[in-house]
Amino acid sequence: MLAPAARFLPRFASKTAFFRSVSSLSSNPRIKVFPADASRASFLLSYLEDEPPNQRIAIGFSTTDPPTPRSFIENQTFTKILYEVLSEHAHEDKDLLAQAQAFAGPGGANLGSGGAFFSQKNKKRSSSKVGGGGGAGGSGAGGGGHGGYVHLSDSRNPPDFGRIAWPEDILGSVEVDRSGNIIGQLEPSGTYRIITNEGILGLSPFLTEKLVERLRAEDKKDKP
Repeated sequence: MLAPAARFLPRFASKTAFFRSVSSLSSNPRIKVFPADASRASFLLSYLEDEPPNQRIAIGFSTTDPPTPRSFIENQTFTKILYEVLSEHAHEDKDLLAQAQAFAGPGGANLGSGGAFFSQKNKKRSSSKVGGGGGAGGSGAGGGGHGGYVHLSDSRNPPDFGRIAWPEDILGSVEVDRSGNIIGQLEPSGTYRIITNEGILGLSPFLTEKLVERLRAEDKKDKP
C-alpha cells in the first residue's frame, strides 16, 4: 500500500515557510527546486513553478541540491500520480510507438534477442533477467511477426541500441502485437527509481506535458 505523503511532510517547513529563490535542476530543467527553510538545509522538488509549492504533489524532498539517491525522499503521492499518467498516456507516446513498430519489423527478432524487447512466450522468464544493464536480455527471439513487450525507459540513461535498460531505469512495459500495435496500457516494472546516480526522472516531452497537466489539475483541486 502506498504511504501518504503526510508521513514525511511534517519533517519539513510548512507551506508558508518556503522562501523565494526557485531554481531548476541542471539535469532536468523542467524540475524546479525550492528551498524548504531559511538555512537551505532541505529542498522541495516540483514540476510546477508556483510559489509556495504544493507539497502534496511535489516529486519529493532532498537534503542536498542537487539531489542524490541518498539525500532524496520520494513523495509516494506523486509516484502514484506518475503511474496513473503513464497508464493513461504511455501507449500514445511517439517514441514508444516507434519502438513497437521496430519490434514488429524484420529486424525485431534480433532486437528481441538483444534484450530491448521480449516475445510473449519469453516475457515472464526473461523479465527476471532484466538486470543485464545493457546486455543480458532474454534468450528467446521476439519481433519479426510475433507479439511481445516493449519497455518504457527513463531518458536519463538510455541503453545502447538493441540493449535493455537497467531495472531502475525501466518505468514499465507495454504489450505489442505482431503488427507492431500497442495493446492495452503500461504495466509498471516495480523496479523503477525516480533518482539514481545517473540523474532524476526524465520523460519524453509528450509524457512530461501530460504529467504537468495532471499535476496542475491536482493543484487546482487543492486550492480554496
